[in-house]
Amino acid sequence: MYIEEKNAFPGSAVAVETAIPVFIGYTAKAQRNGKSLVYKPTRVTSLAVFVEYFGEGFNSEFTIADAPTPPVAGEETFKINDVDKVIQINPNHVFLLYNAIRLFYYNGGSVCYILCVDTYGDKPDGFDIDTNNFTQGPESQNVFSILEKEYEPTLIVLPDIITKGETIAYNLYQLALKHCLDMQNRFCILDVYNTPGNTIEDDSAGFRNGIGTECLNYGAAYYPYLKTSVIQPSEINYLNLDPTVKLDTLLPEDNVKDIVTAFGLLTGDKLTPAAKTNYHQSLKAASPTYVAIMEEIRSKLNLLPPSSAIAGIYTFVDTARGVWKSPANVSLTMVNEPAIAVSHNEQKMLNVDVMAGKSINVIRPFPGIGTLVWGARTLDGNSQDWRYVNVRRTLIMIEQSLKLATRSYVFEANDGNTWITISSMINNFLYNLWKQGALAGAAPEQAYNVQIGLGSTMTPNDILDGIMRITVMLAIVRPAEFIVLTFQQQQQQS
Repeated sequence: MYIEEKNAFPGSAVAVETAIPVFIGYTAKAQRNGKSLVYKPTRVTSLAVFVEYFGEGFNSEFTIADAPTPPVAGEETFKINDVDKVIQINPNHVFLLYNAIRLFYYNGGSVCYILCVDTYGDKPDGFDIDTNNFTQGPESQNVFSILEKEYEPTLIVLPDIITKGETIAYNLYQLALKHCLDMQNRFCILDVYNTPGNTIEDDSAGFRNGIGTECLNYGAAYYPYLKTSVIQPSEINYLNLDPTVKLDTLLPEDNVKDIVTAFGLLTGDKLTPAAKTNYHQSLKAASPTYVAIMEEIRSKLNLLPPSSAIAGIYTFVDTARGVWKSPANVSLTMVNEPAIAVSHNEQKMLNVDVMAGKSINVIRPFPGIGTLVWGARTLDGNSQDWRYVNVRRTLIMIEQSLKLATRSYVFEANDGNTWITISSMINNFLYNLWKQGALAGAAPEQAYNVQIGLGSTMTPNDILDGIMRITVMLAIVRPAEFIVLTFQQQQQQS
């Protein structure tokens, strides 16, 4: 007796992951099991794992000075002894990746990758963010060449480079968009630089002029920066003040000088962590001005670009609904308000760019609702094919899923049996997507069409050349971006 088993069902296609961002920037350390992780994309599953491998944030220091006359537009001031003061971060102390990761996880983030380009844990005085760290890594490779060897990341986020200003950041953004086009399996989330004193029109014009015209359907831009509450009051103390700031002369309250003098006499073993904590608490109790300064520092540090929060929103929406759901009309967590309030009329100018189609998605506050993502367009905002973020990302998911599924048929016989098997596999995959709501149409034949075969997609020469051609046509669901309500009066009927 002999038993022979035959497969009764065709192969299956499985949807690939759609929201696994890679964050590129600077960390406190980059080490695992004694080995360096600099320029090595590392998979991270939680904030705790991130801290274990890459450490926490940089201890940024601030200076306090008299406010300039006339005041700089958009620069916040506060008063000490009825004198307007401004607080400014030291220029070499601006590193955003750690707080960006925290904001990502607060907004629904899950698995992500970290690509560290340098560390600041061994540089307590900080350093200037260097573009060469992004463009000239090991063997003169840029960071995107390194990412070509990683298949899993599907989103690219660059929170640190935006601090270098428009020109440098937007040049790197162009490289990121080109990388996404080359790979065809990932998407960029970009920030629009908020220049102090600039108008909304100036910021948008600077972005549109600097981002170029290539590969626009592989990225989306978000505006403005966000006033978050990621950093709590307990994380800020006198160590965030530059050593040149003399509290005994700056703070007007009584007893402050005695507190500062007593702490200054502590040396050696007496300068314990408990003593430092007591010093901070004593200053808070004795000086409301000190409390106001600490709050100003926290406010400055909590001003973050929106890209990391949007990456979390992408993950949340993909998990809850699916990649075909537009990642918009979703509230942001740990966000107090946008740094700039954009009106309805101002959003029209950002959402639709008549000249080049470079749409900018706006984050807006709504009374009684909160801060919402109020835009769903890619940078290719005038394209009928790739106007919407969910359309572009859904096509990426389907393309990559079918690419992996058909890999097992490479070198199979290019004949009718293989064509039927592949066609059945793709039809089953697309039918399940249609049932979940990813494809539009009242019936499956209205939602998708798969063609494969001699005389349909291939010629006899294609078969002789070893080429199998498959054509898939899809009707992707698109968001109702504009809802028009029409009202008309009618005569009384009774």
